[in-house]
Amino acid sequence: MTATRTERDSMGPIEVEVTRYWGAQTQRSLENFRIGGERMRLPLVHALGLVKLAAARVNGRLGELDPKHAEAIAEAAREVADGALDDHFPLVVWQTGSGTQSNMNANEVIAHRANEKLGHPLDGSGEARPPIHPNDHVNRGQSSNDTFPTAMHVAAMIELHRRLLPSVAGLRDLLRDKAAQFAPIVKIGRTHLQDATPLRLGDEFGAYATQLTLGIERLEATVPRLAALAQGGTAVGTGLNAKKGFAEAFAEEMAELTGLPFRTAADKFEALAAHDALVELSGATNVLACSLMKIANDIRLLGSGPRCGLGELILPANEPGSSIM
Repeated sequence: MTATRTERDSMGPIEVEVTRYWGAQTQRSLENFRIGGERMRLPLVHALGLVKLAAARVNGRLGELDPKHAEAIAEAAREVADGALDDHFPLVVWQTGSGTQSNMNANEVIAHRANEKLGHPLDGSGEARPPIHPNDHVNRGQSSNDTFPTAMHVAAMIELHRRLLPSVAGLRDLLRDKAAQFAPIVKIGRTHLQDATPLRLGDEFGAYATQLTLGIERLEATVPRLAALAQGGTAVGTGLNAKKGFAEAFAEEMAELTGLPFRTAADKFEALAAHDALVELSGATNVLACSLMKIANDIRLLGSGPRCGLGELILPANEPGSSIM
């Protein structure tokens, strides 16, 4: 039988596996939403860690947290951001639209880990009451309604700059190299697969490279809206219960943590109520996906054969083909 400890919230006591850093609200979500297997994506979990890290540092500087507690929270949040506590984020995406359960998952994990760093065992065997509370300290000056949208923007910006843009730029550069390599080769152009007029094979590959350059420009054009953070708007956009200056200091701290141009949203009501910036990013990624599909289909068709297709390109074999041939 799995050993448990008793956690409590406003609904009363509930049992949690003794080795898990999450608390009562996360456990209730696990039990109430036993549907689907789509767990919250790790980039978003890591972004929540960054949000809690930035908030702890700012709250410490503003005098909202004891410096020792702020440092412990920041250290625990850094572990979340770095992926060291991924196993303690079990929730599926099926939860409230505001992401309350995932926000509390982060608050509880960070609170327990911070208390552990301060000498309070996770199993509750310590003599003194743990000083750091998930809501009162880790979630200080925050609401799920501004924290979760902020984490969405942070995760999107990080994935965009560290993964998507470099990958697309790398493919674009390879296509440019091929365009230069194929520049001397003259071939027939086609309209609706019917012979048209000659062009250079390098021109075709240059066009592919240009498609990706334009795709990169579209993605980069979304950054000013993605960089605007809702944090500091709290529950409905008024900033109730957040210290004056928190929103601006938070955005500056997040920019320093990530090296990305984050700023506080000028209109917190819009930042909480709408996700237009993410829809815009979705549109840009959709255009890029269409470009990649077009390029892949062109190359597949031009490489058809080897005996009875167009056979203009030789595509290296990397595994066996049909099992019957």
